[in-house]
Amino acid sequence: MPLPDAHTGLAPRADTGAEDTLELRITAELRALFQEEAPTPRHGATPPEPLGRPADWQPVATPAGAFQLVPVRPERDLATISRWMNDPVVAAFWELAGDESVTARHLASQLDGDGRSIPCLGVLSGTPMSYWEIYRADLDPLARHYPARPHDTGVHLLIAEGHRGRGTGTTLLRAVAGLVLDHLPLCTRIVAEPDLRNVPSVSAFLSAGFRFSAEVDLPEKRAALMIRDRAHRTRP
Repeated sequence: MPLPDAHTGLAPRADTGAEDTLELRITAELRALFQEEAPTPRHGATPPEPLGRPADWQPVATPAGAFQLVPVRPERDLATISRWMNDPVVAAFWELAGDESVTARHLASQLDGDGRSIPCLGVLSGTPMSYWEIYRADLDPLARHYPARPHDTGVHLLIAEGHRGRGTGTTLLRAVAGLVLDHLPLCTRIVAEPDLRNVPSVSAFLSAGFRFSAEVDLPEKRAALMIRDRAHRTRP
């Protein structure tokens, strides 16, 4: 579904038979003010980063231990993430089982992009134990399937074997929701679209403060659209 646009309309006045002329002079002071509020990007300037810099986000304390999102570096993390993708429980939903080249291509599609999706390791008490994708849902194909709002931010996650089934997913979803809302002030909602068949994942989102919004038919799955509003922001 297309993103909503904001429109401002000015109704024409009735013709009175007289001509009104308005001469507008923009002073140097006004021109300088406009330039301060809306600077013109210079050639070669670094474009804005859609998701800021998760690399600068500090660890947060959770009931399960200190947790941090660490942006993926393939030369360091590819083997680990590929091993997780070949876990049958994970492969059933991510569909990235295979040799490391399969995972490498998936990561490259994000790392070589414009920053609208950032793959991260979730590190708990110093141990990498989860994989996350933080992405701009309003700039993603997902936006065609729900009434997206500007700066909606989405999350995908994978919890490694040995850390599932203990409520860890719920704890970390709360932590990541907090990190996103703390560092992206223009984001008013966090969205997710777990596979409806993935009952543990849907349950974890609900327990973490997300609400079930709708069932959506995506090209690769029927998903539960989960939304967490900024108004419900709570500390993990």
